[in-house]
Amino acid sequence: MTPERRLVETVEAVLVAAALALTFKGFVFQIFHVPSSSMEDTVLAGDYVLVNKFAYGPHRGPWARILPYRDLARGDVVVFRYPPDPSRDFIKRAVAVAGDRIDAEAKALRVNGVEPFEPYVVHRDATTYGTGAPPSILRRDRFGPLAVAAGHFFAMGDNRDESQDSRFWGPVPLAHLEGRAVSVLWSVREGSRAFTGRGAALRRFLDTALNFLSRTRWKRTFHAIR
Repeated sequence: MTPERRLVETVEAVLVAAALALTFKGFVFQIFHVPSSSMEDTVLAGDYVLVNKFAYGPHRGPWARILPYRDLARGDVVVFRYPPDPSRDFIKRAVAVAGDRIDAEAKALRVNGVEPFEPYVVHRDATTYGTGAPPSILRRDRFGPLAVAAGHFFAMGDNRDESQDSRFWGPVPLAHLEGRAVSVLWSVREGSRAFTGRGAALRRFLDTALNFLSRTRWKRTFHAIR
């Protein structure tokens, strides 16, 4: 198969998957655009992520035997409504669930007194804040211990030094959970131009469309999120 044919088939697969996801949006799947670096290197800014909205559905009725429902588990990458502003969606990793006790000291996370195995976590700031730092900064590297209440989970970004998460605004209600992030459908690098003012969204879209081939991160297409 020629490189040109492989490229055509890849583009077709992406478009078909995107069309299916849009068809079932709000019922089965949702596409979430990642705008920030808080989940790097698991999820990159510019990724378009497929979210399984059925993953944590009700475990009852005839659908329970057909669809793969399950409870939220530590380590799941999820999309949820931002507690301080539910009109916004965030993507983070659930690091603790209801009944867990969680704390951190010198950036080392502990869940129920044990440091979890987290090979996906990155720390890009060599500074470690301790006693004496303002509380708003200290919580990044040291907090707790605290208990995760029933009906909640504790969310953190994999890019721990550059993530606004439950360390700063508390555990997330399960009612805010949108679904589990499954895979990357498409990934695009942002352009160097900053579009502002009236019509910025349209101009940004056209700029991306015109540079679709050169900016697409082809190796991330259908990349599974773990």
